[in-house]
Amino acid sequence: MGAYERMTVVVPDQMAAKIHAAVEAGEYASASEVVRDAMRLWSERRAFRQEELLALRDAWDRGKASGVAGPLDMEAIITRAKGKKAAASDNG
Repeated sequence: MGAYERMTVVVPDQMAAKIHAAVEAGEYASASEVVRDAMRLWSERRAFRQEELLALRDAWDRGKASGVAGPLDMEAIITRAKGKKAAASDNG
């Protein structure tokens, strides 16, 4: 993990109570451990969101590059969807 930097963090009373409860229950050795674990989870979630955003942007770009869509026949789309739904319920 490398070097540490001391920080002061202010949390609402409810969060502080949960942190103290986790330490008192023996789930963590200290409040600092709780915060480090929370930061690790936040970092993982943030990285996942970044990956998802990149995938979404890529899908958007591929969609735009695939060409201009023509007019849509909504009746044909609905008919096709109903046919797929009927086939799925017949098979399962």
